[in-house]
Amino acid sequence: MARSATGGSSGTTGAGAGAAVPERLLAEATRLFAERGYDRTSVQEIVEAAGVTKGALYHYFGSKDDLLHEIYGRVLRLQTERLDAIAGRGTDVRGRLAEAAADVVVTSIQNLDDTKIFFRSMHQLSPEKQKAVRAERRRYHETFRSLIEEGQRDGQFRPELRADLVVDFFFGSVHHLGTWYHADGPLSAEQVASEFSDLLLHSVQQP
Repeated sequence: MARSATGGSSGTTGAGAGAAVPERLLAEATRLFAERGYDRTSVQEIVEAAGVTKGALYHYFGSKDDLLHEIYGRVLRLQTERLDAIAGRGTDVRGRLAEAAADVVVTSIQNLDDTKIFFRSMHQLSPEKQKAVRAERRRYHETFRSLIEEGQRDGQFRPELRADLVVDFFFGSVHHLGTWYHADGPLSAEQVASEFSDLLLHSVQQP
């Protein structure tokens, strides 16, 4: 099975007793936030579930909202690293865009609980953390947009399209995955990724 950014297999959030303390804390915080909601989960409940002390939690995370920030931050860092690697290759831009589109779908599905929890509770982060997350997401979107703009300059993608609107349209669909995708449903992450990628390529390619 594919590995998620939180260290477990796709569709799981648990971490074994032998896992490092930060991973256990993140895994249990993710599970509790999903079950009870961020605002209804206490620090005490998180540390008891992880089998550590409050002192251990505060050694790695300054506050409960640091846990929430890191739950999504690890997913976004993973996606950014993978996109940077894809975008930096010297291969045909159509292939790179297709791979980038498929990758963000797969990694989003692999970490769907983390992403849903974050977007549901992001407003409870401090203004500084919200600003930092938006800046990190904007950088990701800008790299993705640069692939579309490169294809337009090369004459492979439709020049009349606004690249920023293409990005907004595509990621609106990606962010909507949490409302309908289920791991035990009829489609695998890879099948959804292939179709999303195909739809994007067909929408931007020159006729």
